[in-house]
Amino acid sequence: MRFLEVDGLGQVSRVGLGTWQFGSREWGYGDDYAVGAARDIVRRARELGVTLFDTAEVYGFGRSEKILAEALGADRAEVVVASKVLPVAPFPAVVRNRAAGSARRLQLDRIPLYQVHQANPLVPDSVIMPGMRALLDEGVIGAVGVSNYSLERWQAADRALGSPVVSNQVQFSLAHAGPLTDLVPFAEREDRVVIAYSPLAQGLLGGRYSADHRPGGVRAMNPLFGTENLSRAEPLLQLLRDVAAAHQAKPAQVALAWLLGLPQVVVIPGASSVEQLESNVAAAELELTPAEQQALTTAAQDFQPVSTARTVVDQVREKVAEVRSRVGG
Repeated sequence: MRFLEVDGLGQVSRVGLGTWQFGSREWGYGDDYAVGAARDIVRRARELGVTLFDTAEVYGFGRSEKILAEALGADRAEVVVASKVLPVAPFPAVVRNRAAGSARRLQLDRIPLYQVHQANPLVPDSVIMPGMRALLDEGVIGAVGVSNYSLERWQAADRALGSPVVSNQVQFSLAHAGPLTDLVPFAEREDRVVIAYSPLAQGLLGGRYSADHRPGGVRAMNPLFGTENLSRAEPLLQLLRDVAAAHQAKPAQVALAWLLGLPQVVVIPGASSVEQLESNVAAAELELTPAEQQALTTAAQDFQPVSTARTVVDQVREKVAEVRSRVGG
């Protein structure tokens, strides 16, 4: 495992574990997953050196925090647990109350990394950050982070907090490479951290799906899995397959290794099984050549997905498939 040294947090593993799926009904894993696989995944993550575990008060309406706490057991005080406050009416008293609720569910006296879940478009950080500052000064939290912030808003949060906002958790992958242009250079220059969530683009970068083989469930609602976008992604996916074959690795591992080849970036993929976790963690040991790193960067920047949830072509194809199923053909 590789690590970053982060002020207020200590050693943060470059590969962490995202726990949105813990207790969240939309992933369809069910109660058995929460009491079985989730605990096995967390325990194995600790054995493999993972120190970063990300959750939020809104994941499963607090269930994710509870499941994570129980799975970590005594280790929960030894790792970097990161949670998030949803900035609805984010006045200091509200932030304090919400932090207390998360700490209680996490069974922690101190939350190592407490993040603002998203930028509130109506409430500036001059309102939000005083509450975070108070928690920081009192030792209730170890460091302040944000999530889904633009560079400009991240810098505004810095000024409002009066000290560094150490991290920004954003959607970042070969399929969403926007942070390359500004967030990553800022993090490198200022010794901050970019936490990449959905680093495998909900499984797109695993190479399993194509325009002729689309996923179901929650992924079906992701615009990336529309037939037009899957067609547009094929050059990127084929490059992933080729690089993976050269390293005797999996395309998903190459996608994670590309992110880990960037300065000050850590990844927090979820895992539906211990085997998937082990595969994700192994990506920390995969070293891409400079040529491979650049080729993947170029392919990521060339990928231009359509932004609509479903294109007209998707709707027509889905209607045709529906009619065929009804007539048995």
